[in-house]
Amino acid sequence: MAMGRAVLMSRASQMGPDGVVPEALARERLDRVVALGWECSRSEAARLIDGQKVAVNGVPATERSRRLAAGDRITLSEAPAPGPTAPGPDPSVAIDVIYADQQVIVVHKPADLVVHPGSGHGEGTMVHGLLARFPEIAEVGAPERPGIVHRLDKGTSGLLMVARTPLSHEALIAALGRREVHRGYAALVAGMPADDRGVIDAPVGRSARHPVKMAVTADGREARTHYQVMTRMPARPEPPAAGAVGYDSARLDLRLETGRTHQIRVHLAAIGHPVLNDHLYGGPVAPGISRPALHAQTLAFAHPVTGEQLRFEAELPEDLSQLYRLLRQ
Repeated sequence: MAMGRAVLMSRASQMGPDGVVPEALARERLDRVVALGWECSRSEAARLIDGQKVAVNGVPATERSRRLAAGDRITLSEAPAPGPTAPGPDPSVAIDVIYADQQVIVVHKPADLVVHPGSGHGEGTMVHGLLARFPEIAEVGAPERPGIVHRLDKGTSGLLMVARTPLSHEALIAALGRREVHRGYAALVAGMPADDRGVIDAPVGRSARHPVKMAVTADGREARTHYQVMTRMPARPEPPAAGAVGYDSARLDLRLETGRTHQIRVHLAAIGHPVLNDHLYGGPVAPGISRPALHAQTLAFAHPVTGEQLRFEAELPEDLSQLYRLLRQ
């Protein structure tokens, strides 16, 4: 794959806006080949294709997922904006790998570790640590987030799957799109929901008032979150135990049907039960923790090659366990 990328990039460099697909990139998606060949982000490649700025063999392309053949000539009528620099390995970033085979890796991400480079986080991310242990993922997926299939917010701890080969990357993303991947979360929230279980079905999009926030919006993307109340924890009467909080709370188990940015946090805030310590979405301060009380506790999916059903579970980390015990006093 690395050789194919080099050949395509060399051809593109020699011919300006043109490139010829080498054998090593045959059957790859158009958006991936444009991103690789012209060193731009996958989203920038998609923008060019959607705007009919990319032609294959002289015909404007309309599908990002179009499979290319060796010898296809790609022409760009607009130069892409340069993408972020691909990250390098950093063995100083500790990675808790709980499963790995030749196709897939499952990682237990701690809170406050950023998954991949982005604005304000150019170094020290989970991807940098993964590249030190699994250098082959550099050729998997988008160059700026190699191997990444799905993400967790910086402050959210828990389970993530990472693809080790292009074949697995494509298969796992497709499984997510078909909603065949189980992603279960535990959250400690303010208040006690009236119903023991329910589904929050509300579209999520970028907030018009606060650019860094997401919100329930009429023109947002479809989003559904299933929840079940596991423990109801009413505020204790005075005098409270040392360190106790003065509000009702609950522990919820949640399951994502879709995976929008900040989906759980936005949905729970929308129904009046924000995640504790989630200051961005109105969660009240909780003692002893420095991040939102949200943890990706279960992950289950079919192996991308063998089809074997894999399931993993990660118990609450110590900071959330201590808070949970405190709330139950």
